Amino acid sequence: MNKKIVRLPLLITVAALFAVLFAACGGKSGSQQSGGLTIKPGVLMIGMNLGYPPMEYVLGGETPAGFSVEMGKVIAERLGLKPEFINTAWDGIFAGLDANKWDVIISSATVTPARQEAHNFSKPYIANTLAMVVRRDSNVTAKSPSEVAGLNVGFQGATTADFFMEGIAKDQGFRYNVSRYPNMPTAFIELALGRVDVIVTDLVVALGAAAESKIPFDIVWVSEDDDPEVFAVVLKKGNDALTQAIDTVLEEMFDDGTMLEISNEIFGDDFVTAARHTW
Repeated sequence: MNKKIVRLPLLITVAALFAVLFAACGGKSGSQQSGGLTIKPGVLMIGMNLGYPPMEYVLGGETPAGFSVEMGKVIAERLGLKPEFINTAWDGIFAGLDANKWDVIISSATVTPARQEAHNFSKPYIANTLAMVVRRDSNVTAKSPSEVAGLNVGFQGATTADFFMEGIAKDQGFRYNVSRYPNMPTAFIELALGRVDVIVTDLVVALGAAAESKIPFDIVWVSEDDDPEVFAVVLKKGNDALTQAIDTVLEEMFDDGTMLEISNEIFGDDFVTAARHTW
């Protein structure tokens, strides 16, 4: 994946970052009926951490918005269900799924071997990679995660960025100051205020901040791993019927162009086709 900065119609301004930070919100398969596939009859309860723009966030202080929200609406509709978005902290989102608080997680969840052992995953819908962001006017000279020894490094806790930084520091034998945040708007506010030196996060999230000229952020590194991360819908282990139903809807969304349409609308670019190639 190249390093070009794409245009995002839903650009994240500093004001929007603060709004997201302090907001809270507590044929086709559309003809199918859900039967007993969901916890609440007629409803697809979707757990997500609404602090990860432009993937999933709060617009105007109360309305869920972003790629995951738009995709979740289509999935629910084509399953003959009403979507219900439930905002929750990322560090408890998998436990909430296991406790039957929601049917699925649609929240930029990267597929990893450890997570696959504990949960069902749908077919991937986004291909992603990690990126490192600095303040444009800072004195930070690091151009990769290997060069952050002694720096204050921020990321959302318990994410693949967190796991990646922990692993690379251990493998290469250096230390850095860790700043874990509950959501990415908080992390970018801290970067804007100079309280952290660099941020490591998903590329789609980094682009959302760096593309807006009012925010002095630059993406200085993008992972060139030949095996990109992929996002997928997460379900409770053994919930094979709903997993298969969602897979069918995802196939339809790719085939009829709906998935690409949502990607272009939110990101101004195609972040989905490469995920289809991993099936």
